Amino acid sequence: MSSKVEPRPVQRPRKAELVVDFRPERVSAPFILRCGALLVDYILFLIVPVAALLLGRYIGNDGSRLVSGGLSETGWMVGILIGLSNNVLLPVFTGQSVGKMLTGLKIVDIRGTQPRYLKMALRQTLGSSLTILSCGLGFFLAAFNRSGRSLQDYLFGTVVIFADRRYKESK
Repeated sequence: MSSKVEPRPVQRPRKAELVVDFRPERVSAPFILRCGALLVDYILFLIVPVAALLLGRYIGNDGSRLVSGGLSETGWMVGILIGLSNNVLLPVFTGQSVGKMLTGLKIVDIRGTQPRYLKMALRQTLGSSLTILSCGLGFFLAAFNRSGRSLQDYLFGTVVIFADRRYKESK
């Protein structure tokens, strides 16, 4: 018995993604959904420090020992690491934080493609810092324009979109 093996065609590496006729206003995320994603990210940041405070209170710490004790400091350190990972590292490599993943949002380049790593790192650090320094006004800018872009999106040429609506045909 002989088995006949058919040759498989060689697959060439994929070229850079090309999105034709990308218009951010057609797929932009609603402001309230962006607020929901931000709330999820905030809860994720605070869950470990709050759990550490509750655990410290449960084991009998109170007053200054509760707030400045080793358990509380460890909780805040872990919370900061989770926050940095969620708000800087994940978006740089995937275009989404945990909150954006749960709400179906994604950060893309203004052309509809995955932004470069440096651009995303600057957007998530410098852009977010400027938005925080403006007391959130940079974020609320997204509520008042058709493309749904915030200050950091305008500065670094990005837009937050529905991740699953990007390739759908508009009727």
